[in-house]
Amino acid sequence: MLGSVNADLVLRCAALPLPGETVHGRDFRTLPGGKGANQAIAAARLGASVAFIGCVGDDDFGRTAQSVLAGEGIDTTHLHVVAGTATGVAMILVDDAGQNSIALAAGANAALTTDHVDAAAPLFAGAALFVCQLESPLDVVRHAIGRARAAGVPVLLNPAPAQALPAALLADVDVLVPNETEAALLAGSDLDAAAAAAHLRAMGPATVLLTLGADGLQIDADGLVQRVPAPATGPVVDTTGAGDTFIGAFAAARVEGASVAAAAAFAQKAAALSVTRAGAVGGMPYRHEVGNP
Repeated sequence: MLGSVNADLVLRCAALPLPGETVHGRDFRTLPGGKGANQAIAAARLGASVAFIGCVGDDDFGRTAQSVLAGEGIDTTHLHVVAGTATGVAMILVDDAGQNSIALAAGANAALTTDHVDAAAPLFAGAALFVCQLESPLDVVRHAIGRARAAGVPVLLNPAPAQALPAALLADVDVLVPNETEAALLAGSDLDAAAAAAHLRAMGPATVLLTLGADGLQIDADGLVQRVPAPATGPVVDTTGAGDTFIGAFAAARVEGASVAAAAAFAQKAAALSVTRAGAVGGMPYRHEVGNP
């Protein structure tokens, strides 16, 4: 897996502030985060063997991130420390309905290079699935996808944060997992979920999983075009990291040999559990809580 590592600075508040508004917050916490690290931890907790490619700064946040990832059993051989650079940071506000607003500073994540990817060539040779996102430099992500394809490794891309992508990149992706915002940017905002997923699949990915939050999931894959409702959950505490939990869980199930439908159902169950708890990593379930795909 290649991706970002952040420190999440999380503040809970009654309602998210409007532009120019100041609101009172409570329960401030500093937590491990970053889409790459989150997805790696979710996959590891759900039974996958995970190796990680990324960068952290030579600060307390970076040292904590290294310790957290290693503590989850993740191979951090290719998690590089960038001297004189701060670890990435996410400023997260969470309201009483569990919805969030996030601003990012890339920090050391922006220092990831194609040389780092090339140094991790042995990881690609032995991988069952390569997972990446867009919180790392796009040219590095593209290079890594090329490395994976050359090694015959399927590629899962979470196109987040939302941005326009070259058609050639999407054509090299096997599994694309966007949310509604990302799908609208890539496929067109005038399309419904089914049409957007079909449009994205026509651009190259063999499987598109369009996540719709509380409205469930739209699957478009070979022989399977289906809208799947979201599973019932307990009270929603924090939606931060739910999408990352879904991706990590789907990846873990697929490398075990589960079908797309079974892996997606497993991932939905894991994500539904995650939103009932506070924090991105704090909410991520373990295998014994989710069962088998």
